[in-house]
Amino acid sequence: MAITSTEVKLLREKTGAGMMDCKRALEETGGDMEKAIDYLRKKGAATAEKRAGRQANEGIIITRLINNGNEGIILEINCETDFVARSEDFINFAATVATAIETNRPNSIEALLTFPYQNGRNVADALSDLVGKIGEKIEIHRFERFISKASLIESYTHMGSKIGVLVELAANNITASHHVLARDVAMQVAAMNPLVVSREDVKKETIEHEMEIYRQQAKNEGKPDQVVERIANGRLEKYFQEVVLLEQSFIKDAAKTIKEVLQESSAKLNDTISIRQFRRYQLGDEK
Repeated sequence: MAITSTEVKLLREKTGAGMMDCKRALEETGGDMEKAIDYLRKKGAATAEKRAGRQANEGIIITRLINNGNEGIILEINCETDFVARSEDFINFAATVATAIETNRPNSIEALLTFPYQNGRNVADALSDLVGKIGEKIEIHRFERFISKASLIESYTHMGSKIGVLVELAANNITASHHVLARDVAMQVAAMNPLVVSREDVKKETIEHEMEIYRQQAKNEGKPDQVVERIANGRLEKYFQEVVLLEQSFIKDAAKTIKEVLQESSAKLNDTISIRQFRRYQLGDEK
């Protein structure tokens, strides 16, 4: 049977697939619109399976504050090229997935994929459809939710949504100034990439590993045995200043550490403020 341009256009509006793909789907299904939609969805799933082994290191990171700032979401969705990452279809998909996380509060990607998306489809269906339409590997890489408890949450995205940060500050009487401070801390995390909040959070195995390296470095430099330990300890202190958030120099005032900034803010706001946790996503990092 002959397939009309009106039918092709209608199928394209329903699925977002290309004109030729829609025409072929209608031809293969005898003009049955519902069967043609299923055909395209199955084609998308097949495309996703075929591309499963390819690298998807581009994409977008979304941070979102919800419930009057009492909750925060951070989400990373990957694709293969920056061109697709900047496309309207991909950005809209990522935003709708973030809304699904906000609404349904899943505890895993597997659970997230089962939740409603739009038009009777779930997130897994929408993901398969998007892969079929765009022709690239696309994956929901990771997400997390922060829920405040006697605290406040702030977020920050950087470098065209290639870095995203959530920060939770413990505080008592939360004001606008607290949120400014929290956002400054989030910017610090984005720029300086600390690993932990305090040096007590650094694992003992990590410390010993670093010390062994510094001892060997000192020996290789010909330092006397009696000063090797002192040199290693000095280099360990520099390591802490790099990876411990509280000990980093503040990006807005290098004369102060983050710990000093928190102390000054606590005094000024008549509050006890501390960093409870942070999460930093950079595009393409492992989970």
